[in-house]
Amino acid sequence: MKVKKLFAMLALGVLATGLIACKEDLSKSQKGTLTEEQITSSENLEGLVTASYSYLGNDHYTAPNFWWPTGDLRAGDAHKGGNGPGDIFAYHAMSVYSSIIPDMESYPPDFIDLNNKKWVRNYTGISRTNTALKALANVLEADFPKKKIREAELRFIRAIFYFDLKVHHKRVPFIDETMDSETVKTVSNMDLTDQQLWDKIAGDFRFASENLPLTQPEIGRANQLSAKAYLAKVLLFQAYEQDDFNAVIAINQAKLNEVVTLVDQIESANVYGLLDDFGYNFMHEFENSTESVFAIQRSHNDGSPDGRGSWASALNAPLQGGFGCCGFHVPTENFVNSFKTNAQGLPLFNSYNITNYVTATDLVDPRLDHTVAMQGKPFKYDTALMITNANAWARAPAIYGNFISMKELEHPDCDCRMQNGPFPIFSMNTVLIRFSDVLLWKAEALIELDRYDEALPIINRIRARAAGSTGMLNNFGLYNVGLYASFADQNDARRALRWERRLELGQEGHRFFDLVRWGIAKETIDDYLQVERTRKPYLEEANFVKGRDEYLPIPQQQINLSGGLYQQLPGY
Repeated sequence: MKVKKLFAMLALGVLATGLIACKEDLSKSQKGTLTEEQITSSENLEGLVTASYSYLGNDHYTAPNFWWPTGDLRAGDAHKGGNGPGDIFAYHAMSVYSSIIPDMESYPPDFIDLNNKKWVRNYTGISRTNTALKALANVLEADFPKKKIREAELRFIRAIFYFDLKVHHKRVPFIDETMDSETVKTVSNMDLTDQQLWDKIAGDFRFASENLPLTQPEIGRANQLSAKAYLAKVLLFQAYEQDDFNAVIAINQAKLNEVVTLVDQIESANVYGLLDDFGYNFMHEFENSTESVFAIQRSHNDGSPDGRGSWASALNAPLQGGFGCCGFHVPTENFVNSFKTNAQGLPLFNSYNITNYVTATDLVDPRLDHTVAMQGKPFKYDTALMITNANAWARAPAIYGNFISMKELEHPDCDCRMQNGPFPIFSMNTVLIRFSDVLLWKAEALIELDRYDEALPIINRIRARAAGSTGMLNNFGLYNVGLYASFADQNDARRALRWERRLELGQEGHRFFDLVRWGIAKETIDDYLQVERTRKPYLEEANFVKGRDEYLPIPQQQINLSGGLYQQLPGY
């Protein structure tokens, strides 16, 4: 695969002014520092912007921007996997809820606070964008003609970090480039209400949408349409207004209408569209395609020591097939069963989970075999990689089962693969927003506006693409996808939409946040646990507490560092 040269990656080191005490002669110029004039040169301003983009890909399986631990494990779509509960215990805690505490560093056997690590990485990214925005503020547009565009890009990136914080922790401190270090110390996570914090994030995306060009000459940069997409996503989440205990108490119709308008504008630009085959979205040959609205740009052979590959999914490859490690992110039986269909090709809404999927007899949506690798089927479409003994491919099949989440993985012989010790790393992009996701936001908004008849063709468009996505699957399943003739009422349409999101976006880290947005996390997870714990005994201790477990706690370390200024969320 060709190396992705998006825009020149600068080895920035320290791009900030500073003083280093020198007893001998304070009049001498300091080494290892840059003057304000140097920082505000066009080259270094571009470097600051690039460094902010770069930090999106500076994630790791301990603090991933691909949300498989927090979005799939907590939703009942995946088990942790690995070598049992003690292998990265914090992710076991995600699966059982009751073990999540504000100070995970005090919790054996890990003594590692992954919750705090994610918080710190997000605010480090925010710090990068704020540093760059401060530097930009000191430059005249006449001296740096791209000033407004780069400012919009930086606010776009900053808003991504804040969106991550918001959906994980609900109430977080909002720090921007106008605040000096002393002001920052006075900012609490409770200064803004839930809705006010959403407004701040939406404000950054709105600014970006109004000041970015329709398209960009360099791959990977945010554009007007990706900003509108993120704005639509924020407004969709914000529309489901929550009380202090995370219950949805109102749905804001004005915000839903704006979601519809924004998606209409994205569609009418004719820049993005659905790929012909669903599976193309998860192959490196098709990255930066028309379906990729915004993605973390991964790379290798780029001059950095290890490449900027997909460390977020470094644990997720199976033991066999030429990988060797480490068997995390194992799809659940509940998730696999949800792809079963009836004779008309529609989901088995009420009976899907009574029995487990049987390849030889059950009709199924083909998206299953693009998403999950399993016994008797080839890995990543290669019949030379037949899974004849799935237990040998799994790390701890007696605990978690032997399914493999496949979307984030590539073929073991892919030239996009890097090897770092036991960990297979890929330079395949991490797509944060796909066009199918955008279309489903519009369908959701229309349904909640009681315009469900208008949502019908959107959902059917997604399903029609799924029905036509069997060419690479080599007939290893009984594939059957049908279209909806009509929706009986709003509830019927709502059920279809929510099911469609699970099938279309499964194992991509979205599911738990959907459940929380809709206000149905407790009942959905309880239904899942009622059956899944009979299949997987480790879940016997699992207990989702309504009003607490919709969000992760504010890390205790951050509360301590704030001197008690930050306040903990209810229930923790």
